[in-house]
Amino acid sequence: MIMVFTAEHTPAEIVKVFPKASDLFKQHRIDFCCGGEKPLSQTFSTIEIDAAAVLSELNTAYDKWQNEDHEITDWDALSPAELIDHIVHTHHAYLNEELPALGQFVTKILRVHGKNHPHLEELHKSYNEFKVEMEKHMINEEQEVFPLINEYEKNPNSTLLQHIHEANGGLENEHETAGNLLKRMREITNGFEPPQDACRSYRITYSRLSDMETDTFQHVHLENNILFKKL
Repeated sequence: MIMVFTAEHTPAEIVKVFPKASDLFKQHRIDFCCGGEKPLSQTFSTIEIDAAAVLSELNTAYDKWQNEDHEITDWDALSPAELIDHIVHTHHAYLNEELPALGQFVTKILRVHGKNHPHLEELHKSYNEFKVEMEKHMINEEQEVFPLINEYEKNPNSTLLQHIHEANGGLENEHETAGNLLKRMREITNGFEPPQDACRSYRITYSRLSDMETDTFQHVHLENNILFKKL
């Protein structure tokens, strides 16, 4: 197990060992999903950030976390079929329920507060783009790509593997699009921080957007950095 994280570790491998690192990476806008395979040193060179302070914060949090009692899932130990089952019944199920429900809140706060808070119009637009993107994405995964992976696990062959790699390329592009929309929503909302005069619905909307971001980043991390790497 990694004991000290350095700039040469990738966000993806850090999150595998220390899942709570995802919170710190989100806070500092460090991509651990679509760009999770690049060493932190590459990220530090492209954004304005105190690399030493981030690494110190990361290792301090990791030391504290190690001394606590945590149940850790070894995602690498799961088979592709087991990972797919978890993704569909946990992350897809969550989004299928949350996307339409949360969309009603996003529309409501635009209708009520849009005149005084014009950024809510762009939030509404970005949210609905994200909703359409993820709904299409999940349908494609469940009807096309995941069945191919399950078939490959039972009957591995080079032709099927080629089809999967071609399909995965499209999925990873869709992941990047969805990730960019989430990042834009975080920017629009000042890190999902409601204004002081926000009503209860306004605060609930921002809180649920933050929860959705967390779940989606974990969802994409499991696919890009674990499931697809098994093939």
